Amino acid sequence: MEARTVSARPAEHRPMPDPREPAPARGSARPDVALLPKAHLHLHFTGSMRHSTLVELAGLHGVHLPDALVEDWPPRLHATDERGWFRFQRLYDIARSVLQTPDDLRRLLRETAEDEAAEGSGWLEIQVDPSGYAGRFGGLTPTVELVLDAARQASEATGVGIGVVIAANRTRHPLDAKTLARLAVRYTGRGVVGFGLSNDERRGRAYDFEGAFRIAKRGGLLSDPHGGELLGPASVRECLETLEADRIGHGVRAVEDPRLLERIVDRGVTLEVCPASNVGLGVAATASDVPLRRLFEAGASIALGADDPLLFGSRLARQYELARTEHAFTDAELAELARQSIRASAAPEDVRRRLLAGVDAWLGDPPR
Repeated sequence: MEARTVSARPAEHRPMPDPREPAPARGSARPDVALLPKAHLHLHFTGSMRHSTLVELAGLHGVHLPDALVEDWPPRLHATDERGWFRFQRLYDIARSVLQTPDDLRRLLRETAEDEAAEGSGWLEIQVDPSGYAGRFGGLTPTVELVLDAARQASEATGVGIGVVIAANRTRHPLDAKTLARLAVRYTGRGVVGFGLSNDERRGRAYDFEGAFRIAKRGGLLSDPHGGELLGPASVRECLETLEADRIGHGVRAVEDPRLLERIVDRGVTLEVCPASNVGLGVAATASDVPLRRLFEAGASIALGADDPLLFGSRLARQYELARTEHAFTDAELAELARQSIRASAAPEDVRRRLLAGVDAWLGDPPR
């Protein structure tokens, strides 16, 4: 029997703004970006957890949390060197360790979907590496089935559509990735919509995972690897050319190679840009240094994402606020960002139509 979902107090449903980020402009009559319909295409499973839930589950299961995940939350991160990435990964692994029962996973997805609804997200694609949970939940296949069932229940309860992206870990052997790709293909059309590649791109070239992505693409899944975050254009190029990416997680370093960026635009590949994450990990010094405006004006399709709100302290609407305040995006341009996220998603056509109509309504435009 499914346990009752324990919700945080209403004030905790909205994210705590990261004090290191610029505050949004006050006194503006512009429409609320949290009411702008959008799709969220770059969100990691454990990283989507509410901070209050992390603390509560840690107490319930006797998991000790470091100060960086309690009093000093959100943690100060800087992962452009090996030591910094190790600390980031360690905090993520500690957070994952509080998910010890099926009801914990169901709660996480239910609360994540509630938060997505509050942020204006009508479609979510959440990325999960089942290998990190398989030892606790009976193996890879039972873990995937548990996540898919929890996603279905969360979607029914909140009205937010949810697809799952199965992600391989680039620090593990490419044969493990092939195993995950074959597993993901088994659930094509049953909740799994894409195949990804995550973790430190300095420790595993995209080239090595071509076989796994070939399996996933032939099975009808979107190719959605990370690239161009901690490494430069060469990493993005391998995702584009070797893994035949439909979308690229981050990809911001593509601006360093105009010809590469032109190919990305020509192929219609979407870049999942995560401004707060880029600042948190040291990829950009400030939110205004994230090359969002340059990518947008070059014609790139962009889907803003929150990456890991649990570690970066802000969710999806905050990324749109940063586009507005730090990159001077007009309401029409914010609406176009939302449209691009919806068009790049694996959402069913009726969901896309509904969300796109909502974007027009938010902007005050007649339906397109």
